[in-house]
Amino acid sequence: MKNMHPAVDAHIASAPKWQAEMKALRRIILAAGLTEELKWGQPCYTHEGANVILIGGFKAHCRLMFVNGSLLKDPRSLLQKPGEHTQAGRYIPFTSVAEIKTLEPELKRLLQDAIENEKAGIKAVFKTTSEPYPEELEANLNKDPALEEAFAALTPGRRRAYLLHFNGAKQSATRCSRIEACRSRILAGKGPHDCICGHSQRMPNCDGSHKRF
Repeated sequence: MKNMHPAVDAHIASAPKWQAEMKALRRIILAAGLTEELKWGQPCYTHEGANVILIGGFKAHCRLMFVNGSLLKDPRSLLQKPGEHTQAGRYIPFTSVAEIKTLEPELKRLLQDAIENEKAGIKAVFKTTSEPYPEELEANLNKDPALEEAFAALTPGRRRAYLLHFNGAKQSATRCSRIEACRSRILAGKGPHDCICGHSQRMPNCDGSHKRF
């Protein structure tokens, strides 16, 4: 099959679950002519460098994730919203190859619509009342249920502070590194400016006391 990336071969071969399902989804996606890469630890499929769709293996299911899925017509209500604050991303869960085969015609239609939207430059319009979720963060939340739950549990102020921090990076690689660096803080329920060493005199804020220990 054309455009198969060796890193994705290795990723699927080492997956503890859903190998057959990921291979079935991969076949459908590559037939549409998208370029295969490995991004955020997941198979990612792009059109002229723009992310269109990802495949992810989770504990309960294998997930087909549309980056701008909110734009797609979905009369059968197949697309699900990953989290309360997700604006653009949508996914379809699968637990068997049989399910994928049954829905293959509809998956091909959704995939083609997603590609046509990308070609036309149609993007999801994010709410202006709050900081948008960067694509890299949505991808990390989609593939990590624990991180998704912890981020949603943060206070609105802490979430906004993280979003400002992530969105402040111009390069995708920098946004990815910032998200990874903040992962442990988010899982601990801490904001980017909260004390995590326990020595601050201005709790919960960090006052730099950690530098003396």
